Amino acid sequence: MISIIIPTLNEEKVLEQTILSLRKLNVFPYEIIVSDGKSTDKTLDIAKKYADRVVEYKDTARQTIAQGRNLGASVARGDYLVFIDADVVIPDINNFFIKAIGLFEKPRKKKLIGLTVFVKVFPEMRTFSDGLFFDILNFANYFLNNILNKGSAIGEFQMIPTEVFKKVNGYNEKIVVGEDAEMFRRLSHIGQVYTEMSLNVFHTSRRAHNVGWPSLLFFTLKNMIHLKLFKRSSVLEWEPIR
Repeated sequence: MISIIIPTLNEEKVLEQTILSLRKLNVFPYEIIVSDGKSTDKTLDIAKKYADRVVEYKDTARQTIAQGRNLGASVARGDYLVFIDADVVIPDINNFFIKAIGLFEKPRKKKLIGLTVFVKVFPEMRTFSDGLFFDILNFANYFLNNILNKGSAIGEFQMIPTEVFKKVNGYNEKIVVGEDAEMFRRLSHIGQVYTEMSLNVFHTSRRAHNVGWPSLLFFTLKNMIHLKLFKRSSVLEWEPIR
């Protein structure tokens, strides 16, 4: 069984499309879990209409994405946990997961415990810069995972066996930005992490479109250095872009 977990905060514009696209999966049993961080728009209404389970964050402090993912995982019943963002669509979803599950079952020297794929922007939204920088990012993750086994991935798609996720105690909730890559770095210490370049997911690239690629790249580099030096993000909150 596959548990697909979507952390949300005011995602009324994209959530319905995402969940309906997931409903095309029919080759494996699955559940869709929406983990909401106190949305004030119609996100919860959409989630309760289309998702199998909805969990709501109740604390007063702002929820981190890591907390949202962990909260969703805490109620999951699947053998595999799949974490995606609310604006992500998985094309040809049945063949996608047949291949993904096959990769975990494939014999290899080190057991596969973390899978990511190539992330692309919807063709109708993609700019030249999107294509260039996501190609660089995808091949960088491929090199770090498949060649060096150092661990790197972004949050648009991460697939982890449930038993492994519990073994590493989930995402680091103290990290506001970069918890996705940090998860794969920790996974690489105990098994094989892998980027499958023949599998793609599509998303909106809305952050890059809103703030611009130069600003986003500068922030990403700054945050990576800050995480390396101080074990925490360079910001206290991650500003949502909707």
